[in-house]
Amino acid sequence: MTDEALIAAAQVSKAWPFEEARKLLKRYPNGKPDAPVLFETGYGPSGLPHIGTFQEVLRTTLVRRAYETLTGGAPTRLVAFSDDMDGLRKVPDNVPNADMLREHLGKPLSRIPDPFGKFESFAAHNNAMLRQFLDRFGFEYEFVSSSDRYNSGAFDAALANVLRHYDAIQGVMLPTLRAERAATYSSVLPVSPTTGAVLQVPVTVIDAEAGLIRFDDGCQTVEQSIFGGRAKLQWKVDWAMRWVDLGVDYEMYGKDLTDSGVQSGKIARILGGQKPEGLIYELFLDENGEKISKSKGNGLTIEQWLDYGSNDSLGFYIYREPKSAKSLHPGVIPRAVDEYWQFREKIPAQPVEQQLGNPVWHLLRTNGYQGGAGDTLPVTYGLLLNLVGVLGAGATREQVWSYLGNYVTDADPAAHPQIDTLVDKAIAYNRDFVAPTLVRRKPEPNEARALAALDAALATLGEGASAEDIQTLVYEIGKDETFEFSGLRDWFKALYETLLGSSQGPRMGSFIALYGVANTRELIAEALVPA
Repeated sequence: MTDEALIAAAQVSKAWPFEEARKLLKRYPNGKPDAPVLFETGYGPSGLPHIGTFQEVLRTTLVRRAYETLTGGAPTRLVAFSDDMDGLRKVPDNVPNADMLREHLGKPLSRIPDPFGKFESFAAHNNAMLRQFLDRFGFEYEFVSSSDRYNSGAFDAALANVLRHYDAIQGVMLPTLRAERAATYSSVLPVSPTTGAVLQVPVTVIDAEAGLIRFDDGCQTVEQSIFGGRAKLQWKVDWAMRWVDLGVDYEMYGKDLTDSGVQSGKIARILGGQKPEGLIYELFLDENGEKISKSKGNGLTIEQWLDYGSNDSLGFYIYREPKSAKSLHPGVIPRAVDEYWQFREKIPAQPVEQQLGNPVWHLLRTNGYQGGAGDTLPVTYGLLLNLVGVLGAGATREQVWSYLGNYVTDADPAAHPQIDTLVDKAIAYNRDFVAPTLVRRKPEPNEARALAALDAALATLGEGASAEDIQTLVYEIGKDETFEFSGLRDWFKALYETLLGSSQGPRMGSFIALYGVANTRELIAEALVPA
């Protein structure tokens, strides 16, 4: 594939990263004239990072790579920005030492001790967790701390600019607030010199160039500079200030921030800049349909997904349909793993136009991968889960690999590291989610007759029969009107529920070839034992 062919296909691709990148292409057809195009993601470290945080970095990276493709390699940067100057408003539900944290409510997150006792602050702990995963996935990014920018004075010039336009900014924000909130609202939040808390109090601008403001701190009136970390901005104002000061060109955010994005865009123009391009994405929901929250700790954490699924599967699930809400719970992981590999296998045979619509093509390029994929997974994750489910909660890696020898050429962990990784994850998934609720129901009379027929047919095949031959045999029994199935769907459902203890399952030919004919006949015999 030539660069010219790739760019031509990217210019018309309907894949959402290219649609987003073309917004930037209108601003900068050949890149920024004086600096790299800047992509930003924001993160509030008030709770432990979750997949909702990670997805923003991944999706932004996908757009970044798409823009680089469209421009033939225009320089870009990605900044992961932590709002760790924010005051802690409430204690998260999923962290230790809650009483200690309550003593520091209102203080900047970077000035509160780490409840885990590992880092210099609560923010530093949560920032480290985020960076650890981003580094593990191989993202190219620059981490920027809000506290570092405020404390070092790097934001001082931008803060003076806010004070110069203070009345105009208030004019944007006040009409959006209830009367009670508007009465005390200030775009600038001073840090109390006595308590260290971020104060929500009205301020009077004394000298914009010197950063000097006046405000009431308890029983005393204080005049104080806002420079050098002695104040921060309300977050919508802070967001706009950052866009302008850093020169942000692209930032996406969730639909819950739609109105905030409008207001911050107006403030950015007041400050002499412009709102970045960006995608408004739908939110992840937990299995009860509720928004995932860092403070509640509902949904899945990054670590939990990786206990049961691969990095690649996480990226694949996040890629799909960013403008549609998606449930995020353990039940979605197995399908995401298998679908990732289905798409990965297709890439070499696809023309360039189809490659650009393949999610895996985009995921591979997040780390600069330029070639085709073409790898295959000899056994699906779903099939591994069914095997482990039959082996039971005490299944071991050695047991699983002994069965894989029936199905996979050169069945050795060293020869198949991708499968070996999934073996461990399948054992963990079965232990935590399948085994505790596994129930194999007894077959109905017609199902029992069909199972007996399957057992007899398998006896004629013996070990070593191919998955296709076994599948054909299974089909023939399901189609036999003697067994009174209304369709093959009912027959397969019966097999899954009576032999595997699941309402869904694999191609039975593949499962039997993997598990072994004799072992499958033992499963059938157990199912046919009278209740």
